Amino acid sequence: MTEQTPNEDQDAEAHARANEKRRKHKEAKDRILAKKTKTGGLLIVHTGKGKGKTTAAMGMVMRCIGHGMKVGIVQFVKGAWETGERDVLDTFPDQVEIAVMGEGFTWETQDRSRDIVAANKAWERGKEMIASGEYGFVLLDEINIVLRYDYIDIDEVVEFLSNKPLSVHVACTGRNAKPALIEAADLVTEMTEIKHHFRADFKAQSGIEF
Repeated sequence: MTEQTPNEDQDAEAHARANEKRRKHKEAKDRILAKKTKTGGLLIVHTGKGKGKTTAAMGMVMRCIGHGMKVGIVQFVKGAWETGERDVLDTFPDQVEIAVMGEGFTWETQDRSRDIVAANKAWERGKEMIASGEYGFVLLDEINIVLRYDYIDIDEVVEFLSNKPLSVHVACTGRNAKPALIEAADLVTEMTEIKHHFRADFKAQSGIEF
């Protein structure tokens, strides 16, 4: 029989302690998960100055497609952009409907009255999708921007989304989410900017920004 060296003994003890710690952690996790019984549509908010709010929501869209769910997307701002995700989603016409309602960023249109009209048309389309019962997931892309500028009424939005059908998940993206929307939401994620290539004079690039 080969004797273990002191180092081997120490390694074996370390492995045993680590395994026991993981076992206890799993037991605790299992007890917590056993109490999680609720299901139903969530109100989700992605906000913050960091990049990735729409990108993360599009990841959820892809998951929903994979699960056979029907998805509705209303783009409040980025209507003037040709994006890679739109080209991909167009290959799922039976599962995905994209309503391109925006006319570009507010600093590009420079016409507040036109922006307000476009924002309200987009909101009406979003409400139709949510209330229809046809969609399992509705993305209100960049709605936080038009809410920030008071192009649509925040009280109406919060009241409607707070009473949406339980069968539909709704995601709202865009920086500067209103406190009332954050309070009403079930899941809120703030993207924090640590470093951005824009500050190093990189322009928007395909595959990264659009």
